[in-house]
Amino acid sequence: MSGQIDAAFEGALGDFHLDTTFTAAMSGVTALFGPSGSGKTTLLRCIAGLTRMQGRLSVNGREWQSAEAFMPAHQRHVGYVFQDANLFPHLTVAGNLNFAAKRSGKRSNSDSPAIDFDEAVSLLGLGPMMQRMPAALSGGERQRVAVGRALLSRPQVLLMDEPLSGLDQAAKADILPYLERLTDTLAIPVLYVSHDIGEVARLADHMVLLNSGRAIASGTIGDMLERLDLGLLVEPFEESVLATAEVTGHDPKYRLTRLVCCGQPLTIPEADLAIGETVRLRIRARDVALATKRPEGISIRNILEGHIAEISAAPGAAHAETLVDINGARLRARITLEALAELELTVGAPVFALVKSVTFDGRSIAQKQSG
Repeated sequence: MSGQIDAAFEGALGDFHLDTTFTAAMSGVTALFGPSGSGKTTLLRCIAGLTRMQGRLSVNGREWQSAEAFMPAHQRHVGYVFQDANLFPHLTVAGNLNFAAKRSGKRSNSDSPAIDFDEAVSLLGLGPMMQRMPAALSGGERQRVAVGRALLSRPQVLLMDEPLSGLDQAAKADILPYLERLTDTLAIPVLYVSHDIGEVARLADHMVLLNSGRAIASGTIGDMLERLDLGLLVEPFEESVLATAEVTGHDPKYRLTRLVCCGQPLTIPEADLAIGETVRLRIRARDVALATKRPEGISIRNILEGHIAEISAAPGAAHAETLVDINGARLRARITLEALAELELTVGAPVFALVKSVTFDGRSIAQKQSG
């Protein structure tokens, strides 16, 4: 099917069985998300041609695999970033990048949009480290070089297999802005494998949710996070939604940044954002409280007016999941069944959603609009 990635694979590896069908757009970032053992890496390897299973695969109208044909991995024009950077240890950063650039120039790959060498270096902030050896780089720096090397191979599709899983939180915080800027710039699709919902919420435009070798749901990242019926197979306290906000000003006295979200004021800790910039905010369900009257004399700065759009309570659970409509956008709030009953909350009931400003940190704020 033209204009997208159209994939279906079925097969077994030992006791694991993959039976997955999905589509992805030829632009933006599609996250393959799910718990360990759900088939994310196997699916990525099938797309790259590194693992062969029965099925079909077409990329932008060109058939890579069918019942009659199988395009070998070296012809698929795929850039692959693994969990380990796998840089050539005997080459400098410049040498690693030049190797990929020269290799791509030796093959016919007119369908792949080229990324300029200097552009790749600039986007990934590699300039200061060009003459350093891989052993002298941090884990995050090595992964940035690995991404640059993959891009300079002129791929039609960029595959990223949990590229941040081996990094500590500080290294992740360092590399995420580069990946964010890069994925907003690329003219090729990115398939991004992760089990970290924070990464996915920050980088992805679309999500394919995998479990036990099957794709059980897919959609835009915003719609998927709002679905109370999925649970998204994440840690209970990490369930969240995305909201789009515009920066309206900064308050240096109190070190705050002020925004408008859903037509209402919102305050976050001071952030390096330009006035007028549109950002994506990840708001966790555990960080939202509900009130039936606008509270006074309270330390919580963000009080957003809306109404209950949906309520879901799992059998045997002590809490309920709610969706609150805020001028068309939606927030999730997890409250106890006791609070649900005492506040007499029902679908359509007016409420105030309370969100602490201090819950927003670097991993909650992305300079990327919601998909």
